[in-house]
Amino acid sequence: MAHVVIIGGGFAGVWSAAGAALARGEGDLRITLVAPNEHLVLRPRLYEPEPDLAKVELSRILEPIGVEHLRASVSTIDTDRRVVVADGEEIGYDRLVLAAGSELVPPQGLPGAERLFDIDTLDGARRLTDHLRGREDYSAVVVGAGFVGLEAATALAAGGRVLLVDRSEAVGDQLGPGPREEIEAALDGLGVERRLGTTVTEVGDGYAVLSDGTKVEADAVVWSVGIRASELTRQISGELDHLGRVPVDRRLRALPEVFVAGDTAAAAFDAEHTVMQACQHATPLGKVAGYNAAADLLGVPLRDFTPGPYVTCLDLGGAGAVFTRGWDRRVMASGADGAAVKKRINQLIHPPVDDAAKILAAADRVYIELPFFPRDEEKTTPAG
Repeated sequence: MAHVVIIGGGFAGVWSAAGAALARGEGDLRITLVAPNEHLVLRPRLYEPEPDLAKVELSRILEPIGVEHLRASVSTIDTDRRVVVADGEEIGYDRLVLAAGSELVPPQGLPGAERLFDIDTLDGARRLTDHLRGREDYSAVVVGAGFVGLEAATALAAGGRVLLVDRSEAVGDQLGPGPREEIEAALDGLGVERRLGTTVTEVGDGYAVLSDGTKVEADAVVWSVGIRASELTRQISGELDHLGRVPVDRRLRALPEVFVAGDTAAAAFDAEHTVMQACQHATPLGKVAGYNAAADLLGVPLRDFTPGPYVTCLDLGGAGAVFTRGWDRRVMASGADGAAVKKRINQLIHPPVDDAAKILAAADRVYIELPFFPRDEEKTTPAG
């Protein structure tokens, strides 16, 4: 029996499995997802106060659609032999989907780096939550004023004093000027102090030292700078992009027998942009890559990657949220309206569970256009 193997249990991996099951239909095809954990972690929600709510049991998604789950970590991909090695075991494949995700880039040579916290993984978010739980008026330093850092800083501001540090001279530099006014106003309203054009050079017990020599109180220093694709990409291609991602064609094929999805894929969004390392792209990438991996074996026509319009929705804690459309990030909703959109999006990223028909129907929806006001939801294709 032909075998599709999927590496990764995040959004791209799970939806690759569902996409492959959709293409398989009643066909004779084995599908195996290889991931070490028993849960899909809803990574975009790990800034929230209770990170354990941001997970879904993989068995409730995979078992109904007939996908095997091997709980193991892949160390080697041998594309010549069409074999992966997971916890020492060789697993043969006819088609492979690499959806191994990305990880936070740790600082190099930072004294006290072992004291840093992060919200990149469920374990990391748990550690930060447990460390601050029950403390009153703590002091936190968040390093990195990008998307993750801003959500962390504004969430932490609900329980303490927060200093946001970034090497850039602008908050949310990579988000561009579109939402900056709303972001700055939110930070001002929440009392989040900023030190721009600087970074942390030392982390100690209850303090941090900044690159300008300032020593500041810090019960927790949260690192949120830099994301890079899984190192497994190096075993697929020698021509990776600046984020360590594998170049793919419009059908997400990297090699004749290998497709790539999610944060490991340097896929074209349009003529000018590549996809972002975010769940809004990981989900449709997975759906298409998994479908195509199975379809390629079954003689079914392959699908092109055709994502919906690019949007961002940034949670700003007690100041609400800001929702933007387009690559210039035009603000469509902010404050309470933005928070309503963010709440809806955080609900929609949960995959269906326990129901094969609903899971496969969601896998068939690739083009997703999100609303920008709650009243538009009924007119908009639901995300899945």
